[in-house]
Amino acid sequence: MTATQDSPLASPYQHSVASYWNAEKNPVNLRLGEVDGTYHHHYGIGEADWSVLEGPEETREERTIRELHRLECAQADLLADHLGDITPEDRLMDSGSGRGGGSFVANRRFGCRVDGVSISETQVAFANEQARKAGVDGKVRFHLKNMLDTGFGTGSFRGIWNNESTMYVDLSLLFAEYSRLLARGGRYVTITGCYNDTYGLPSRAVSQINAHYICDIHSRSTYFREMAANRLVPVTVVDLTAATIPYWELRAQSSLTTGIEDAFLSAYKDGSFQYLLIAADRV
Repeated sequence: MTATQDSPLASPYQHSVASYWNAEKNPVNLRLGEVDGTYHHHYGIGEADWSVLEGPEETREERTIRELHRLECAQADLLADHLGDITPEDRLMDSGSGRGGGSFVANRRFGCRVDGVSISETQVAFANEQARKAGVDGKVRFHLKNMLDTGFGTGSFRGIWNNESTMYVDLSLLFAEYSRLLARGGRYVTITGCYNDTYGLPSRAVSQINAHYICDIHSRSTYFREMAANRLVPVTVVDLTAATIPYWELRAQSSLTTGIEDAFLSAYKDGSFQYLLIAADRV
C-alpha cells in the first residue's frame, strides 16, 4: 500500500493513526488552545508557577489551564529559536502540524510562508480555518499529506521541524525525505521523547506511552544514526527532560488529566525516557 494523490495514507497503521487524530477532542489540547487561539499538540517546559493552585477554588481551573498553556508556548518558542536566520522570503514546513500552533508561531516571528502537513483531515481543516480567521491564510497553509512522501519540490524549504511527531514514522524514511526537501544549509529541528539506550530496552512506562498514543518511541541513538545517514548534521542538542517535569507535575494536578501523566513522570525520573531538542543542518 502506498500513498496516492487522493490519500496520504500508505499503510493500515497510518489509517489507525489518522483515525485516532480525526476523532481526538481531548480537553488538554482544546482547552489550552482556547486561552489565546493558538492550539498546540505538545507538552511544556520551564518552571511552573505553583501559585495557580492557590487562591479561590472557583477560578483554580482557569488559572491552571493558563499556566499549562504558558509552558507549552515556551516550548514552541524554544523550537522556533533554533530554526536559524529565517527571512520573510523563506519557506518552512511544520511536519505533523496538528491544529497548527507551531506554524502560527513561526509565521508571527519570521513573517515567512509556512506549510503544515498532517494525515488527519480534521486537523488540517481546523488549522486552515484558524489561518483564515487570523488573516494569514495567504502565507500559512495546511495540507493533507504524508510526511514521508510530501510531494513538495526538492530543496524547497529553508527549515523543517517536528514537534513530538517523529514517533509515528520510520526515521530512515523521514530523514531521507527531509534531506530531499531541505535546501543546502537548511535547518531541521525536532523536539521529541526518546528512550534512553543506556537504560536498555524501552521501560514499562515507555511501553504504556506507546500504547496510549498508538506510537513507537525511538531510541536516542536512532535519531543520530539516521540523521548521519541522511546528511543532517546536529549543531545543537539540548536535554529538556528536567525542564518538562514541572509541566507534567502541574498537569497531573489539573482537571485535564488523561491517565498517562504518571507514566511520563515515572519514565523521566527513572532515566528510561528523555525529552530532547535536536537541531541539525543539511549539508
